[in-house]
Amino acid sequence: MFAFIRREGQRFPHAQAVDGPILDRVRDWARELGVRILAGSIAESAPGSERVYNTSALIGPRGEIDAVYRKMHLFDVDLRAGGGGVYTESKSIAPGDEVVVAETEIGPVGLSICYDLRFPELYRAQAERGARWLTVPSAFARQTGKDHWEVLLRARAIENQAFVLAPAQCGVHGPDRASHGRSLIVDPWGLVIAQLGDRPGVAVADCSLDELARVRESLPVLRHRRL
Repeated sequence: MFAFIRREGQRFPHAQAVDGPILDRVRDWARELGVRILAGSIAESAPGSERVYNTSALIGPRGEIDAVYRKMHLFDVDLRAGGGGVYTESKSIAPGDEVVVAETEIGPVGLSICYDLRFPELYRAQAERGARWLTVPSAFARQTGKDHWEVLLRARAIENQAFVLAPAQCGVHGPDRASHGRSLIVDPWGLVIAQLGDRPGVAVADCSLDELARVRESLPVLRHRRL
């Protein structure tokens, strides 16, 4: 069972270490409820730098931190032509440099964040490490989300024959910033099996690892790769 928490903003006055109070509280929830929680993402302080990491952590049901991922790909874009804004994430965010796949009781889980979704090589690297689940906590801009969000998530599921869990921030956060929302769960065939709208909610779906195995056996694209 997964739950999703996101903390994000233009400034990071509450940036802290992975063992700080934000994740400590999430770890308490995991222990109290006996569930696995994806805390993604938080602003993690980067020692010796004015920038922070955009960090996702996978917490186990006993409150242990199973994996920590720092977002690799930074959102430096100009969307003014489409009615959006200018985003320069690299001014305040330091990029991570590690592909992260966590071993869990339901199989390996690959971690990513938001803009990473546009870089299929990251997810293929996770699939090569055995990932059956791909997590993509996001705050997609409305200008890009309306056309690209679902298409990219379904593509990552199909390419890697994995379940994709994509909790998405929604709503208006200020005069120049709004998120697309539409949290999704996608199966290894690329079908959307749960979806939320533009308000906070809970997405629930039956995800069968037997079905994942059947898809990979009947269409063995991961074994057929030549590059």
